[in-house]
Amino acid sequence: MIHVTRDLLTVLLDHAAERDPEETSLKLSATRAGEFGEDTGLDPVTPVLTHFTPAGVGGSVNAVFGVDIGTPAGRGGARFVSHPDGFLGVSKTDDLAAVVLVTVPPYDDDSVAAFDRAGDGIELGVLDAAPPEETLPE
Repeated sequence: MIHVTRDLLTVLLDHAAERDPEETSLKLSATRAGEFGEDTGLDPVTPVLTHFTPAGVGGSVNAVFGVDIGTPAGRGGARFVSHPDGFLGVSKTDDLAAVVLVTVPPYDDDSVAAFDRAGDGIELGVLDAAPPEETLPE
């Protein structure tokens, strides 16, 4: 099973709908359940998808040097993709990760599913919990 916060899923589905008929492919990052400020009911080490990296972040450095600085260290083991053509599964042209969330029109809770990199379905759990607040050092 893979878990995602309600807020992140809402943002991802809205993003896919706005980009339709173009496909969407975004890196996702997780926060351990134990880092949440509230009880999630999950084992504290369970990863929960909480963040996405906007497309193109760090792209020029990656293109020149082959170094991906767009993904925070230790993050990015999942991906969100949209298939405007209606195929609810992992396709050969998708950017793959350990876990891939796929959505299709109409881009709602009933039109999203999780898969492993081989395309096998994974149960998707949606949490109504907020990740810990992050701040930038001054």
